[in-house]
Amino acid sequence: MNALKRCVFGIGLLSLAAVSVQCKSDKKADTEKVATDAKALVTIDKSDYGTTAKGEKVESYKLKNQNGMEVDIITFGGRITDLKVPNKEGVSENVVIGFNSLAQYEKENPFFGALIGRYGNRIAKGKFSLDGKDYQLAINNAPNALHGGPQGYFNVVWKADEVKSGENASLKLSYVSKDMEEGYPGTLKVFVTYTLTNDNQLEVLYEATTDKKTVVNLTQHSYFNLSGDFTKTILDHELTLNADKLVPVDADLIPTGKLEDVTGTPFDFRTPKLIGKDINSKNDQLEKGKSYDHCWVLNNPEKGKTIIAKVYHAASGRVLEMTTDEPGIQFYSGNFLDGTLPMPNGGTFAHRTGLCLETEHYPDSPNQKNFPTTVLNPGENYKTKTTFKFSVQK
Repeated sequence: MNALKRCVFGIGLLSLAAVSVQCKSDKKADTEKVATDAKALVTIDKSDYGTTAKGEKVESYKLKNQNGMEVDIITFGGRITDLKVPNKEGVSENVVIGFNSLAQYEKENPFFGALIGRYGNRIAKGKFSLDGKDYQLAINNAPNALHGGPQGYFNVVWKADEVKSGENASLKLSYVSKDMEEGYPGTLKVFVTYTLTNDNQLEVLYEATTDKKTVVNLTQHSYFNLSGDFTKTILDHELTLNADKLVPVDADLIPTGKLEDVTGTPFDFRTPKLIGKDINSKNDQLEKGKSYDHCWVLNNPEKGKTIIAKVYHAASGRVLEMTTDEPGIQFYSGNFLDGTLPMPNGGTFAHRTGLCLETEHYPDSPNQKNFPTTVLNPGENYKTKTTFKFSVQK
């Protein structure tokens, strides 16, 4: 009997031990799952940014992942005001030009960090025709219309909604552009969604519908300096553009209508090249643009997957790679930054201290029959996406 009791007692102890081990195992698994979930999470936080001169409330949203990347976006102009990414030492620094006050964004400035519409880039003399009807746009870059006019989308307050899906976080902005606003026909309902992923990608999705035939060409106008030091120029940045052809322009920066091969010109960035290498070369197009301020025709066989642009800064190790489904990209080398605009921490933004890479349709497309169309009809959905991916190269 005693032997039987000892046997039963032993079996009980073994069972308790097994249960204890299993509980510890389950607890460890739960802890690891929580840690994994926390690591995967991208957060989004809202704060007040200020009030416009018109009395409109402006909010700021910070999207932050677990790898040291942060993106700050304000509802005034849908502007990216701050974008922090790590360098090769793991130090996160801001790599986009911006101001530290709403009042400064409301003053005239070169579209720092802004959403651009209804039409990104220039339209000759601010005129175009649709179905035999002529339209006159607001002129803000004489003699042309530029980036939607003086009261373009960069100058309005957007409605914002937070969207969380899995490990990603998104900010969905919306704006209703009324019929004949800045001279454009049709009431356009516009949506732009910024999504930050945990692999340091910032996706920008543009969507729109119209109730009347119109033209649309939306883009994003951030100025990048991957050094994180805006006292330095972008001339030491290495640029690659997957583009065989350029959209050449006339003296008013309006396309001639022809597309030119970049071979043997300062505009050939098909292999990595320092931006400063040919920027001061004697070249008719460089003279007209005051250096680089042109649209390249993208080689994009797998739209949205093919890397169409890459920027590398050796000193910091930072890399920016871009994908898009747009036919062109405007590379602007900060030629008109002239030392008059204030940096947040003192000093001013000098000549060529930031570069823009604006994915888009070609300039003046409404007046160029041979260019891809920018016409949007009622019942159609405008939809295009550009992705900015950041990494380091040691």
